Amino acid sequence: MSKPNILVVEDEELMRSILRQLLEEEGYHVFTASSAETALEIFPTVDVDVTLTDIKMSGMDGLELLSQIKAIDEEAIVIVMTAYSSVDSAIAALRRGVYDYITKPFVNEDLLKTVRNALRTKDLAKENRALRHELNKKYSFSEIIGTSDALQRIFKLVEKVADTNAGILIQGESGTGKELIARSIHNNSLRTDQVFQAVNCAAINENLLESELFGHEKGSFTGAVNEKKGLFEVADGGTLFLDEIGELDVSLQAKLLRALQEKQIRRVGATREINTDVRVVAATNRDLLSMTKEGSFREDLFYRLNVVEISLPPLRERREDIPLLAKHFSYKTARAQNAPEKTITREAMTALVKYKWQGNVRELENAVERAFILSGDEIDPESLPPKIRLASQYNYEERNSESKRPTLEEMEKRYILEILNSVGEDKAQAAAILGIDLSTLYRKLKRYEEI
Repeated sequence: MSKPNILVVEDEELMRSILRQLLEEEGYHVFTASSAETALEIFPTVDVDVTLTDIKMSGMDGLELLSQIKAIDEEAIVIVMTAYSSVDSAIAALRRGVYDYITKPFVNEDLLKTVRNALRTKDLAKENRALRHELNKKYSFSEIIGTSDALQRIFKLVEKVADTNAGILIQGESGTGKELIARSIHNNSLRTDQVFQAVNCAAINENLLESELFGHEKGSFTGAVNEKKGLFEVADGGTLFLDEIGELDVSLQAKLLRALQEKQIRRVGATREINTDVRVVAATNRDLLSMTKEGSFREDLFYRLNVVEISLPPLRERREDIPLLAKHFSYKTARAQNAPEKTITREAMTALVKYKWQGNVRELENAVERAFILSGDEIDPESLPPKIRLASQYNYEERNSESKRPTLEEMEKRYILEILNSVGEDKAQAAAILGIDLSTLYRKLKRYEEI
């Protein structure tokens, strides 16, 4: 194991030399500083385990040094040394978050004991963080329901790349759960205790998106009555999820690339750079590679974002997950409605599994919620939307038990709904394929809903 690093801050040369010798003989790696200013130059460059500082020093005193160190690392362990006559200063330091204090002159063994206790405290904190990290890993996929091989492969990939800082691009159709995967990446990473921020690049006007991402200074544009931190600053130390990255304006793409490369951003209207440490995870349902060839997406940004690609399969390609998802959404709706749980009948589940789900998981959740509200004691085919019932070829309208053949009207309805489903609910396109007016299609659909 590596030696613990101790930073000694003492402006008296003799005392500094004594402390160095005492601590080195104990087996520690000792860094010394003759002033608080020098200590602040050393602290960010070394993994300091414990800082031992005098309170009264020329220039910046030990209390101010404590505040500066805590601003850099709020979990930093600092021990202060003070003359017996200045115990009040030590008590003030305790209020500011100092670990402990020692009065001068001190007994060597007392000082060493205090340092050993401080190191044990630091080790316990590391162990607790590690345990929290493992627990987060264990439960980080709890919101992503499914046992399909495709989903399990994605879980394994997330676990492999989460602790890295590699750029990750999540690709998949709308409604496949891209943000859930991004959150799982964050929860499995060492940044899990820090903030996770998500922004939909398509939902914000391009003139406002730059301010949303990078912030702005007061008066930098009309309406900027106060300065504002951007999401890169808010998510400093954590993860920023950029959804629908393919909708980002080309001019903003250049600024995003600089932020990723230099780890610096500049607020709108500012003249200085701000350092940031942000893990960016991007997502899109568009073909970014084709967009780079068309010139609508920067090639260098694409490769910066796409170090690791995670492709989410549409729900229709992992139908084995539909029963679990449907039961989960039924249970979720029951809790939200403060209602008893409902089972899903075998016929209704068959209809759900056979449907093509152009809207993926999001569409399934909406369908189950609707069915839960409209159903009786259980979710049956009658409570499902007509297009889902028909997808299973379940003859829910059969009136004549002596004949299994559908009527002409039933066949027409089945055909129209199947065409509508095949074009992703695009009614204009469906009407063109069917060779009827759009108004006629609307009338027929309204009549089907009333049946």
